[in-house]
Amino acid sequence: MNIIVDEEIKSVCPEFVGACVEADVVNSESSDDLWAMIAQTADHYRQTVTTQTLKDISAIAATRRIYKACGKDPSRYRPSSEALIRRMLQGKELYHIDTLVDLINLASITYGYSIGGFDADKLVGDTLTLGIGREGEPYEGIGRGQLNIAGLPVYRDAVGGVGTPTSDNERTKMELGTRRLVALVNGYDGNEHDVEATAQLIVSLVGRMCEGKNAHYFIYK
Repeated sequence: MNIIVDEEIKSVCPEFVGACVEADVVNSESSDDLWAMIAQTADHYRQTVTTQTLKDISAIAATRRIYKACGKDPSRYRPSSEALIRRMLQGKELYHIDTLVDLINLASITYGYSIGGFDADKLVGDTLTLGIGREGEPYEGIGRGQLNIAGLPVYRDAVGGVGTPTSDNERTKMELGTRRLVALVNGYDGNEHDVEATAQLIVSLVGRMCEGKNAHYFIYK
């Protein structure tokens, strides 16, 4: 997969750094080991942050800044990582979807980055371009229906938008039958070390939980 960061993103976030993880996978309904790790991470957050201070986590704070710079209200369209951690701080469990989705969520809450997870076989073309959503641009968020992505950072394939930090698109979502994963880590804080660590965690989890083969990642800017 080729990843292009459009000039309209570079103009508002010149420090942006991303990581793309690709792997052949075998998905499953759930993993007890994975959920034990999620519970441990939830306990850590409940002991160290609040629903107010979580906005100060570097990756989340930077994503919120970019939303504002692009013209979006980050409190109305929360970055997914913030929404996940907020849910845990409120004493709620994360939704149980399937192992691939759940492990992406674990990586997201561990480092605070919003991560796009896609079924590679549903992507059209071999290039994803990161730009900014336009007024009236059609986009069906997973479980959210039509989503107004104007002013949101958005990855597009040859057909249209597939992923924003708030919600990925129904068209390219991962399912139990997914056999090829593409995951994109969005580092709007420019912290290449943590972005790479997040990618390495995804590679490790895919290998342990989803029989990952040919798993690798690369950094893009």
